[in-house]
Amino acid sequence: MKVNHPTLLAALLSALFIAPVGLQAATPEAAPAAAAAVAYSPANPGPGWYSKLVNLDFVKQQAAIPKVEGVMLIDARPGARKYDLGHIPTAINIPDTQFDKLAPGLLPADKSMLLVFYCEGYDCMLSHNSAAKAEKLGYTNIRVFAEGFPGWIAGGNLHAVSVAHIKKLLDEKTPITLVDSRPKERKFDLGHIPGAISLPDSQFDKLAAQVLPADKAAALYFYCEGVTCVLSNNSALKAIKLGYTNVKVVPEGYPAWEKAYGAGPKATAAGAAAAPKAPAIEAGKESGSIAVASFERIYKEAPDSVHFIDVRDPAEVATGTFKGAINMPVSTMEKNLDKLPKDKPIVFFCGAGSRSGEAHDMVKLYKPEIKTVFLDASIKWAKDGSYTIKGN
Repeated sequence: MKVNHPTLLAALLSALFIAPVGLQAATPEAAPAAAAAVAYSPANPGPGWYSKLVNLDFVKQQAAIPKVEGVMLIDARPGARKYDLGHIPTAINIPDTQFDKLAPGLLPADKSMLLVFYCEGYDCMLSHNSAAKAEKLGYTNIRVFAEGFPGWIAGGNLHAVSVAHIKKLLDEKTPITLVDSRPKERKFDLGHIPGAISLPDSQFDKLAAQVLPADKAAALYFYCEGVTCVLSNNSALKAIKLGYTNVKVVPEGYPAWEKAYGAGPKATAAGAAAAPKAPAIEAGKESGSIAVASFERIYKEAPDSVHFIDVRDPAEVATGTFKGAINMPVSTMEKNLDKLPKDKPIVFFCGAGSRSGEAHDMVKLYKPEIKTVFLDASIKWAKDGSYTIKGN
Protein backbone atom coordinates (compact mmCIF):
# COMPACT_ATOMS: atom_id res chain seq x y z
CA MET A 1 0.00 0.00 0.00
CA LYS A 2 1.26 3.40 -0.91
CA VAL A 3 1.25 5.96 1.92
CA ASN A 4 0.84 9.64 1.21
CA HIS A 5 3.49 10.98 3.58
CA PRO A 6 2.84 14.69 2.97
CA THR A 7 -0.86 14.26 3.93
CA LEU A 8 0.00 12.34 7.11
CA LEU A 9 2.60 14.89 8.09
CA ALA A 10 0.11 17.74 7.64
CA ALA A 11 -2.43 15.99 9.85
CA LEU A 12 0.12 15.43 12.60
CA LEU A 13 1.27 19.06 12.49
CA SER A 14 -2.37 20.25 12.59
CA ALA A 15 -3.05 18.18 15.69
CA LEU A 16 0.05 19.50 17.42
CA PHE A 17 -0.82 23.17 16.87
CA ILE A 18 -4.62 23.14 17.23
CA ALA A 19 -4.94 21.16 20.48
CA PRO A 20 -2.73 23.44 22.62
CA VAL A 21 -4.45 26.55 21.30
CA GLY A 22 -7.81 25.18 22.48
CA LEU A 23 -6.44 24.38 25.94
CA GLN A 24 -4.86 27.80 26.36
CA ALA A 25 -8.09 29.54 25.40
CA ALA A 26 -10.15 27.60 27.96
CA THR A 27 -7.77 27.70 30.93
CA PRO A 28 -7.76 31.46 31.78
CA GLU A 29 -11.57 31.61 31.76
CA ALA A 30 -12.16 28.40 33.65
CA ALA A 31 -9.84 29.19 36.57
CA PRO A 32 -11.51 32.46 37.67
CA ALA A 33 -14.94 30.92 37.21
CA ALA A 34 -14.01 28.05 39.48
CA ALA A 35 -12.55 30.44 42.06
CA ALA A 36 -15.61 32.68 41.97
CA ALA A 37 -17.82 29.67 42.66
CA VAL A 38 -16.11 29.05 46.04
CA ALA A 39 -18.24 30.37 48.95
CA TYR A 40 -16.57 30.09 52.34
CA SER A 41 -18.60 29.29 55.43
CA PRO A 42 -18.18 27.37 58.69
CA ALA A 43 -19.11 24.25 56.71
CA ASN A 44 -16.49 25.13 54.09
CA PRO A 45 -13.72 27.06 55.88
CA GLY A 46 -11.45 29.29 53.86
CA PRO A 47 -7.66 29.00 53.77
CA GLY A 48 -6.10 30.36 56.94
CA TRP A 49 -9.30 30.21 58.99
CA TYR A 50 -8.95 29.53 62.70
CA SER A 51 -10.11 25.99 63.43
CA LYS A 52 -12.41 26.63 66.39
CA LEU A 53 -15.60 28.40 65.27
CA VAL A 54 -18.81 29.37 67.07
CA ASN A 55 -22.27 30.26 65.75
CA LEU A 56 -24.68 33.14 66.35
CA ASP A 57 -26.58 31.46 69.19
CA PHE A 58 -23.33 30.95 71.08
CA VAL A 59 -22.31 34.59 70.61
CA LYS A 60 -25.73 35.86 71.73
CA GLN A 61 -25.20 34.11 75.06
CA GLN A 62 -21.78 35.74 75.49
CA ALA A 63 -22.94 39.22 74.41
CA ALA A 64 -25.70 39.41 77.02
CA ILE A 65 -26.12 42.41 79.30
CA PRO A 66 -25.35 42.53 82.22
CA LYS A 67 -21.95 41.53 80.84
CA VAL A 68 -21.14 37.85 81.17
CA GLU A 69 -18.16 37.15 83.42
CA GLY A 70 -15.28 35.06 82.14
CA VAL A 71 -15.60 35.94 78.45
CA MET A 72 -14.22 38.68 76.22
CA LEU A 73 -15.65 39.54 72.79
CA ILE A 74 -13.05 41.14 70.56
CA ASP A 75 -13.74 43.14 67.41
CA ALA A 76 -10.66 42.85 65.16
CA ARG A 77 -11.76 45.56 62.69
CA PRO A 78 -10.44 49.14 62.45
CA GLY A 79 -11.74 51.37 65.24
CA ALA A 80 -12.93 54.65 63.74
CA ARG A 81 -14.08 53.20 60.41
CA LYS A 82 -15.86 50.10 61.69
CA TYR A 83 -16.04 49.42 65.44
CA ASP A 84 -17.17 52.90 66.51
CA LEU A 85 -20.00 52.88 63.94
CA GLY A 86 -21.28 49.47 64.91
CA HIS A 87 -20.25 46.45 66.97
CA ILE A 88 -21.60 43.56 69.04
CA PRO A 89 -22.61 44.77 72.53
CA THR A 90 -19.89 44.38 75.22
CA ALA A 91 -17.15 43.78 72.61
CA ILE A 92 -13.85 45.59 72.97
CA ASN A 93 -11.82 46.78 69.99
CA ILE A 94 -8.37 45.42 69.22
CA PRO A 95 -7.75 46.08 65.50
CA ASP A 96 -5.71 43.23 64.04
CA THR A 97 -3.26 45.74 62.57
CA GLN A 98 -2.53 46.97 66.13
CA PHE A 99 -2.74 43.61 67.89
CA ASP A 100 0.91 43.41 68.94
CA LYS A 101 0.76 46.91 70.41
CA LEU A 102 -2.63 46.78 72.15
CA ALA A 103 -3.17 43.15 73.12
CA PRO A 104 -0.82 43.11 76.14
CA GLY A 105 -2.78 45.92 77.77
CA LEU A 106 -6.30 44.82 76.80
CA LEU A 107 -6.36 41.04 76.85
CA PRO A 108 -7.03 39.41 80.24
CA ALA A 109 -4.22 38.16 82.47
CA ASP A 110 -6.03 34.83 82.76
CA LYS A 111 -4.86 32.84 79.72
CA SER A 112 -7.76 30.38 80.12
CA MET A 113 -10.50 33.00 79.71
CA LEU A 114 -12.80 32.53 76.72
CA LEU A 115 -11.86 34.90 73.88
CA VAL A 116 -14.25 35.28 70.93
CA PHE A 117 -12.88 37.18 67.92
CA TYR A 118 -14.96 38.50 65.01
CA CYS A 119 -14.66 40.93 62.11
CA GLU A 120 -16.56 41.72 58.88
CA GLY A 121 -17.89 38.31 57.82
CA TYR A 122 -16.73 35.28 55.85
CA ASP A 123 -14.38 37.20 53.57
CA CYS A 124 -12.61 38.92 56.47
CA MET A 125 -9.42 37.34 57.82
CA LEU A 126 -8.74 39.83 60.63
CA SER A 127 -10.43 37.76 63.36
CA HIS A 128 -8.69 34.56 62.27
CA ASN A 129 -5.33 36.32 62.21
CA SER A 130 -5.87 37.81 65.67
CA ALA A 131 -7.03 34.47 67.09
CA ALA A 132 -3.82 32.84 65.88
CA LYS A 133 -1.76 35.63 67.44
CA ALA A 134 -3.61 35.24 70.76
CA GLU A 135 -2.87 31.52 70.69
CA LYS A 136 0.83 32.27 70.25
CA LEU A 137 0.62 34.46 73.36
CA GLY A 138 -0.52 31.40 75.31
CA TYR A 139 -4.30 31.82 75.40
CA THR A 140 -5.97 28.41 75.44
CA ASN A 141 -9.71 29.06 75.05
CA ILE A 142 -10.11 30.92 71.74
CA ARG A 143 -13.01 30.95 69.29
CA VAL A 144 -13.88 32.84 66.09
CA PHE A 145 -17.36 33.99 65.07
CA ALA A 146 -16.83 33.84 61.31
CA GLU A 147 -20.16 35.49 60.41
CA GLY A 148 -18.91 38.60 62.21
CA PHE A 149 -20.80 41.85 62.71
CA PRO A 150 -22.82 41.47 59.45
CA GLY A 151 -24.07 38.10 60.72
CA TRP A 152 -24.93 39.61 64.10
CA ILE A 153 -27.09 42.32 62.52
CA ALA A 154 -28.65 39.92 60.00
CA GLY A 155 -29.77 37.86 62.99
CA GLY A 156 -31.92 40.78 64.22
CA ASN A 157 -29.74 41.74 67.19
CA LEU A 158 -29.15 45.18 68.69
CA HIS A 159 -26.64 47.44 66.95
CA ALA A 160 -24.13 48.94 69.39
CA VAL A 161 -22.03 52.07 68.85
CA SER A 162 -19.22 53.62 70.87
CA VAL A 163 -19.29 56.83 72.89
CA ALA A 164 -16.69 58.16 70.43
CA HIS A 165 -19.27 57.83 67.65
CA ILE A 166 -21.86 59.68 69.75
CA LYS A 167 -19.33 62.46 70.36
CA LYS A 168 -18.72 62.72 66.63
CA LEU A 169 -22.45 62.91 65.86
CA LEU A 170 -22.96 65.62 68.48
CA ASP A 171 -19.97 67.62 67.29
CA GLU A 172 -21.26 67.46 63.71
CA LYS A 173 -24.76 68.46 64.93
CA THR A 174 -26.27 65.37 63.31
CA PRO A 175 -30.01 65.16 64.07
CA ILE A 176 -30.35 62.30 66.56
CA THR A 177 -32.44 61.54 69.63
CA LEU A 178 -30.13 60.47 72.43
CA VAL A 179 -32.06 58.80 75.23
CA ASP A 180 -30.89 58.32 78.82
CA SER A 181 -32.78 55.29 80.18
CA ARG A 182 -31.65 55.72 83.79
CA PRO A 183 -33.79 57.06 86.66
CA LYS A 184 -34.11 60.81 86.26
CA GLU A 185 -33.56 62.17 89.77
CA ARG A 186 -30.96 59.64 90.92
CA LYS A 187 -28.93 59.45 87.70
CA PHE A 188 -29.85 61.75 84.78
CA ASP A 189 -30.10 64.89 86.91
CA LEU A 190 -26.69 64.17 88.42
CA GLY A 191 -24.94 63.91 85.08
CA HIS A 192 -25.79 62.90 81.53
CA ILE A 193 -24.43 63.08 78.01
CA PRO A 194 -25.02 66.58 76.60
CA GLY A 195 -28.12 66.79 74.45
CA ALA A 196 -29.69 63.62 75.88
CA ILE A 197 -33.32 63.48 76.92
CA SER A 198 -34.50 61.62 79.99
CA LEU A 199 -36.81 58.67 79.38
CA PRO A 200 -36.43 56.27 82.31
CA ASP A 201 -37.05 52.70 81.24
CA SER A 202 -39.48 52.27 84.14
CA GLN A 203 -41.63 55.04 82.61
CA PHE A 204 -41.12 54.17 78.96
CA ASP A 205 -44.69 53.06 78.27
CA LYS A 206 -46.07 56.20 79.88
CA LEU A 207 -43.72 58.81 78.40
CA ALA A 208 -42.44 57.43 75.08
CA ALA A 209 -45.19 58.91 72.94
CA GLN A 210 -44.57 62.28 74.58
CA VAL A 211 -40.82 62.52 74.16
CA LEU A 212 -39.82 60.30 71.23
CA PRO A 213 -40.05 61.70 67.68
CA ALA A 214 -43.15 60.92 65.65
CA ASP A 215 -41.01 59.89 62.69
CA LYS A 216 -40.42 56.13 63.11
CA ALA A 217 -37.31 56.35 60.92
CA ALA A 218 -35.64 58.87 63.24
CA ALA A 219 -32.26 57.85 64.68
CA LEU A 220 -32.62 56.77 68.32
CA TYR A 221 -29.62 56.04 70.56
CA PHE A 222 -30.21 54.58 74.03
CA TYR A 223 -27.70 54.47 76.89
CA CYS A 224 -27.61 53.88 80.64
CA GLU A 225 -25.01 53.01 83.27
CA GLY A 226 -22.60 50.82 81.29
CA VAL A 227 -22.36 47.14 80.40
CA THR A 228 -23.85 46.07 83.73
CA CYS A 229 -27.05 48.05 83.05
CA VAL A 230 -29.97 46.50 81.12
CA LEU A 231 -32.18 49.61 81.00
CA SER A 232 -31.01 50.93 77.62
CA ASN A 233 -31.34 47.51 75.98
CA ASN A 234 -34.83 47.13 77.40
CA SER A 235 -35.89 50.57 76.16
CA ALA A 236 -34.34 50.01 72.73
CA LEU A 237 -36.31 46.78 72.28
CA LYS A 238 -39.51 48.57 73.36
CA ALA A 239 -38.85 51.29 70.79
CA ILE A 240 -38.42 48.65 68.08
CA LYS A 241 -41.77 47.13 69.07
CA LEU A 242 -43.32 50.59 68.63
CA GLY A 243 -42.12 50.56 65.03
CA TYR A 244 -38.90 52.57 65.20
CA THR A 245 -36.52 51.28 62.54
CA ASN A 246 -33.24 53.07 63.31
CA VAL A 247 -32.52 52.08 66.90
CA LYS A 248 -29.04 51.68 68.38
CA VAL A 249 -27.56 51.28 71.84
CA VAL A 250 -24.46 52.71 73.52
CA PRO A 251 -23.60 49.84 75.91
CA GLU A 252 -20.68 51.57 77.64
CA GLY A 253 -23.07 54.43 78.43
CA TYR A 254 -22.55 57.41 80.68
CA PRO A 255 -19.56 55.99 82.64
CA ALA A 256 -17.54 55.69 79.41
CA TRP A 257 -18.62 59.17 78.31
CA GLU A 258 -17.62 60.67 81.65
CA LYS A 259 -14.24 58.92 81.54
CA ALA A 260 -13.51 60.08 78.00
CA TYR A 261 -15.06 63.55 77.88
CA GLY A 262 -15.84 64.63 81.44
CA ALA A 263 -18.95 64.78 83.56
CA GLY A 264 -22.27 66.27 82.59
CA PRO A 265 -24.16 68.74 84.85
CA LYS A 266 -22.55 68.75 88.29
CA ALA A 267 -24.40 67.95 91.48
CA THR A 268 -24.76 70.50 94.26
CA ALA A 269 -23.34 69.87 97.71
CA ALA A 270 -26.76 68.61 98.76
CA GLY A 271 -26.69 66.03 96.00
CA ALA A 272 -29.31 67.61 93.79
CA ALA A 273 -28.65 68.34 90.14
CA ALA A 274 -27.33 71.78 89.37
CA ALA A 275 -29.77 73.25 86.92
CA PRO A 276 -28.22 74.76 83.80
CA LYS A 277 -27.83 78.50 84.10
CA ALA A 278 -30.05 79.33 81.19
CA PRO A 279 -30.15 82.66 79.41
CA ALA A 280 -33.47 84.40 79.91
CA ILE A 281 -36.20 83.97 77.31
CA GLU A 282 -36.41 87.33 75.58
CA ALA A 283 -39.62 88.26 73.79
CA GLY A 284 -39.71 88.73 70.03
CA LYS A 285 -41.77 91.21 68.03
CA GLU A 286 -44.91 89.07 67.93
CA SER A 287 -46.82 88.50 71.14
CA GLY A 288 -45.83 85.14 72.62
CA SER A 289 -42.73 84.78 70.44
CA ILE A 290 -39.09 84.40 71.43
CA ALA A 291 -36.47 86.61 69.83
CA VAL A 292 -34.23 84.78 67.37
CA ALA A 293 -31.07 85.85 69.20
CA SER A 294 -32.52 84.64 72.50
CA PHE A 295 -33.51 81.31 70.94
CA GLU A 296 -30.01 80.75 69.56
CA ARG A 297 -28.34 81.56 72.88
CA ILE A 298 -30.53 79.06 74.70
CA TYR A 299 -30.08 76.41 72.00
CA LYS A 300 -26.29 76.73 72.09
CA GLU A 301 -25.69 77.40 75.80
CA ALA A 302 -28.46 75.68 77.74
CA PRO A 303 -30.60 73.42 75.50
CA ASP A 304 -31.65 71.32 78.52
CA SER A 305 -33.38 74.32 80.11
CA VAL A 306 -36.35 74.17 77.70
CA HIS A 307 -38.24 71.68 75.54
CA PHE A 308 -37.92 72.25 71.79
CA ILE A 309 -41.02 71.03 69.95
CA ASP A 310 -41.07 70.83 66.17
CA VAL A 311 -44.69 71.16 65.03
CA ARG A 312 -44.08 70.22 61.38
CA ASP A 313 -45.14 66.93 59.81
CA PRO A 314 -42.76 63.93 60.19
CA ALA A 315 -41.75 64.02 56.52
CA GLU A 316 -40.52 67.60 56.97
CA VAL A 317 -38.74 66.78 60.21
CA ALA A 318 -36.86 63.97 58.45
CA THR A 319 -35.09 66.55 56.30
CA GLY A 320 -33.61 68.27 59.38
CA THR A 321 -34.50 69.68 62.79
CA PHE A 322 -32.87 71.00 65.95
CA LYS A 323 -30.95 68.44 67.98
CA GLY A 324 -33.01 67.00 70.84
CA ALA A 325 -36.30 68.37 69.52
CA ILE A 326 -39.58 66.52 70.05
CA ASN A 327 -41.87 66.19 67.05
CA MET A 328 -45.57 66.89 67.64
CA PRO A 329 -47.35 68.03 64.47
CA VAL A 330 -49.71 70.93 65.08
CA SER A 331 -52.47 68.91 63.39
CA THR A 332 -52.30 66.38 66.25
CA MET A 333 -51.64 68.77 69.11
CA GLU A 334 -55.18 69.36 70.34
CA LYS A 335 -55.72 65.68 71.06
CA ASN A 336 -52.23 65.40 72.60
CA LEU A 337 -52.29 68.44 74.86
CA ASP A 338 -52.12 66.24 77.96
CA LYS A 339 -48.83 64.78 76.68
CA LEU A 340 -47.04 68.12 76.57
CA PRO A 341 -44.18 68.32 79.11
CA LYS A 342 -44.79 70.65 82.02
CA ASP A 343 -41.46 70.65 83.85
CA LYS A 344 -39.74 73.27 81.63
CA PRO A 345 -40.80 76.02 79.20
CA ILE A 346 -41.67 74.89 75.67
CA VAL A 347 -40.33 76.56 72.54
CA PHE A 348 -42.47 75.73 69.51
CA PHE A 349 -40.91 76.05 66.05
CA CYS A 350 -41.67 75.12 62.45
CA GLY A 351 -40.18 76.23 59.14
CA ALA A 352 -41.77 79.66 58.80
CA GLY A 353 -43.39 80.64 62.11
CA SER A 354 -47.07 80.18 61.28
CA ARG A 355 -47.64 76.70 62.69
CA SER A 356 -45.47 77.33 65.74
CA GLY A 357 -47.60 80.41 66.52
CA GLU A 358 -50.75 78.32 66.09
CA ALA A 359 -49.42 75.73 68.55
CA HIS A 360 -48.63 78.43 71.10
CA ASP A 361 -52.11 79.97 70.77
CA MET A 362 -53.74 76.55 71.17
CA VAL A 363 -51.87 75.80 74.38
CA LYS A 364 -52.63 79.27 75.79
CA LEU A 365 -56.32 78.62 75.11
CA TYR A 366 -56.63 75.10 76.50
CA LYS A 367 -53.62 74.70 78.86
CA PRO A 368 -52.66 78.22 80.03
CA GLU A 369 -50.71 76.79 82.96
CA ILE A 370 -48.03 75.49 80.57
CA LYS A 371 -45.36 78.07 79.75
CA THR A 372 -44.80 78.27 75.99
CA VAL A 373 -43.26 80.60 73.42
CA PHE A 374 -42.89 80.23 69.68
CA LEU A 375 -40.14 81.02 67.21
CA ASP A 376 -41.42 83.42 64.55
CA ALA A 377 -38.70 82.80 61.96
CA SER A 378 -37.88 81.18 58.64
CA ILE A 379 -35.57 78.21 59.17
CA LYS A 380 -33.76 75.97 56.72
CA TRP A 381 -31.74 72.90 57.67
CA ALA A 382 -28.84 71.42 55.69
CA LYS A 383 -28.01 67.72 55.39
CA ASP A 384 -25.03 68.13 57.72
CA GLY A 385 -27.31 69.34 60.54
CA SER A 386 -26.43 73.02 60.21
CA TYR A 387 -29.18 75.59 59.76
CA THR A 388 -29.92 79.15 58.72
CA ILE A 389 -32.49 81.21 60.57
CA LYS A 390 -34.04 84.57 59.76
CA GLY A 391 -36.54 86.37 61.94
CA ASN A 392 -39.85 87.36 60.34
